[in-house]
Amino acid sequence: EEEANQHAIVQRLATAPGIGPIRAAQIVATVVTPHRFPTKRQFWSYCGLGIVTRSSADWVRAGDKWVRSKVAQTRGLNRNRNSLLKMVFKGAAVTVIRNLPDHPLCADYKRKLAAETKPNLARLTLARRIAAAVLALWKNQEDYDPAKHCAKKD
Repeated sequence: EEEANQHAIVQRLATAPGIGPIRAAQIVATVVTPHRFPTKRQFWSYCGLGIVTRSSADWVRAGDKWVRSKVAQTRGLNRNRNSLLKMVFKGAAVTVIRNLPDHPLCADYKRKLAAETKPNLARLTLARRIAAAVLALWKNQEDYDPAKHCAKKD
């Protein structure tokens, strides 16, 4: 922790909710540079938070040809992932839920639960929002601001 705190980016990422100095150091050590990911969706996939919507059974027979069916069903999360980052962001989501009940992200989580979203999917959404905020903080070299990063985006 002492070594990690010597780096300005670790201190900056540690301002995000649920991300302390140790989680921030793990993110920096694993990702190295945020510019590897042009979009947050690519970052989510790398972290194992990306949703897979197709499988090998998506093909149907149309006459004498095989064509991909138009129905996109959720198949779960991507399997090719960085398990450390997945653990970091899902742990950050649980930390926000348990320890920061007045935070706007926790309020969004509770709203999703009230809207009858399954708890594991609401936690996943929270983890994805934290991951997107961390990527934005890192790329823009700024500290976390709840007013800016808790806007209704997805």
